[in-house]
Parts: sequence; C-alpha cells; structure tokens
Amino acid sequence: MFKHILIPTDGSEVSKNTITKIITFAKESNSSVSGLHVIPEFHFFSYQPEMLEDTKEKFTKDSIAQASKYLKEIELLAREAGVPCDTSYVVSDYPYEVIIKTAEDKKCDLIGMASHGRKGMKGFLLGSETQKVLTHSQIPVLVFR
Repeated sequence: MFKHILIPTDGSEVSKNTITKIITFAKESNSSVSGLHVIPEFHFFSYQPEMLEDTKEKFTKDSIAQASKYLKEIELLAREAGVPCDTSYVVSDYPYEVIIKTAEDKKCDLIGMASHGRKGMKGFLLGSETQKVLTHSQIPVLVFR
C-alpha cells in the first residue's frame, strides 16, 4: 500500500508518541520512512550589532543539535523495527511548506504526523502546521492525536 512515509517531528511528546505509531505502521506495511525536522529561521532585533553574530551562531548550533536529537530518535526506533530510514532538517519559517516539498522531493506516498489538538482561539492564533499540511498537500496525510 504505502512504500515511503515522511515523519515530520517537532520534538514534542505528542510527536514522539506519533513516531512510534508511524514506525509500527511502516513495518507492517513494509515501508521506509524519512524523518524531518524544520528549524525556524533566526530572527533578532538589537541595537548592538556585535551581539548578532554570537547570538545567531549559538542559535544555529543549538538548533542543529536539537534537530539531530529529534531525528536520532526516529533513526533509533526505525533501526530497532528494521525499517529503512533517512533523516534531514531544513531551516524555514514555514514548516508546512517544507513538509509538503520534502514529501514530494523524496517521493513519499504518505505523511504521518501528530496533531497537538489546539482548538478555539489558541488554535486560531498559533495555527496548526498539521492543518496547513492537510489543506495544501496532494499527498495523503495520516494524523495521530
């Protein structure tokens, strides 16, 4: 049925629980997986320009370390399940666009992701990357709560 599943992660507990479920699903359907983490772009305003270099460098270093940690979790679970896996991270302020583009570029036939279940004003104000992926993707999306 599905042969290649994209697993975007933000490192949250909801996302971690979803990864386990998707990898189990991938094993049962004899699929491979690709893990993805989207790092937000660096934004900083200061009246002291010399602060910018150190802060951006530290932000980048810390963000890559965090992304590596999140993606290692996917790699470990996939290896334990015997599921072929690759991972990557991308820098963007528009995670849903990166998720869809990555799925297309990697020829994934399913995107499996978590929903944080934000509702009401909080959901409206914060937005939902999952909802945006559902709205804009031509690739099927499997959502876990």
